[in-house]
Amino acid sequence: MRYGVIGAGGMGTQYGVLLQESAGKQVDFIDTWSANVEQIRNQGGVYVSQDEENRHLVPIHVFYPEEYEGDPDVWIVFLKQMQLDEVLPRCAHLFKDHQVIFSAMNGYGHFEKFSQYFDTSRIYGGTALIGAEVYGPGDVNFTGGANAKAMNMCGYDEQVTDVEREIFDDFTKATLNPTIVSNFMGMCMAKIVFNSVLNTLCTMYQIRFGEFMRHPGARWMTEKLVDEAYTAAEKAGLQLLETRESEVETICHTAGVSHPLHYPSMYQDLTKGRPTEVDFINGYIAKIGREHGYECTLHEFVTQELHLAELAFSIHHAK
Repeated sequence: MRYGVIGAGGMGTQYGVLLQESAGKQVDFIDTWSANVEQIRNQGGVYVSQDEENRHLVPIHVFYPEEYEGDPDVWIVFLKQMQLDEVLPRCAHLFKDHQVIFSAMNGYGHFEKFSQYFDTSRIYGGTALIGAEVYGPGDVNFTGGANAKAMNMCGYDEQVTDVEREIFDDFTKATLNPTIVSNFMGMCMAKIVFNSVLNTLCTMYQIRFGEFMRHPGARWMTEKLVDEAYTAAEKAGLQLLETRESEVETICHTAGVSHPLHYPSMYQDLTKGRPTEVDFINGYIAKIGREHGYECTLHEFVTQELHLAELAFSIHHAK
């Protein structure tokens, strides 16, 4: 299998580099961030560190969509939800009928956009408890070692195929620790709920996962947000992969034990003056609730509070 990664940011770089280095796969990277592309080319690869240590240069091949001539078997997409409408059309000429597409992006809305270019039988989703930070163009830090990584994957149509099994084997060799599950929306919603706590609250207060867990009220806040999200999902007829209690435990263990040094990608967007994905996370939970006659008071409030944090950051850091 040959892979093409669209989006050479933190997560895209981590998946691609691990597939290249640990699984021995051929990987090409497609990116539209010109500063990133040019820096990677100038320095001969991407600088990678693990938990802020052992920074080293990994040679990779990176291309703009318009100049790429390769034909990978699997596309891996890691973009922000807001970037899809600009990037996917630029990549459309690269998509072929024999290819499949996989993504473990945060939030929800991307799979419907992929379906404009790929038959649903060739779309695979995933959720990843895997951390990465972008220090700058061509400079990425992975958080949590090989034993701390965990991810789920599922076909959009919930069919397990030979292609999915082969991707699973490659992800396993790449130390991504995948699990194939059979409940697509349950899988997606479980990660949205996860992100609705850690990504949003840590971004709002500009702290790491582990620093959040030092707060005496961290578990209580987690329980409240998880409970409301699960009620919204139940109103919509969605069965999540975990129970309320196990989801709370997953969030607290990830924050306090597996990835305490991690800053969420939403934080990285906020501190760089970019829009966050809160409307696709807490806002998506609130939307599901509204559509089924249930008001998610907490998630509605947190969504607006994060937008206020965006405004406050722009005021305090006005040029």
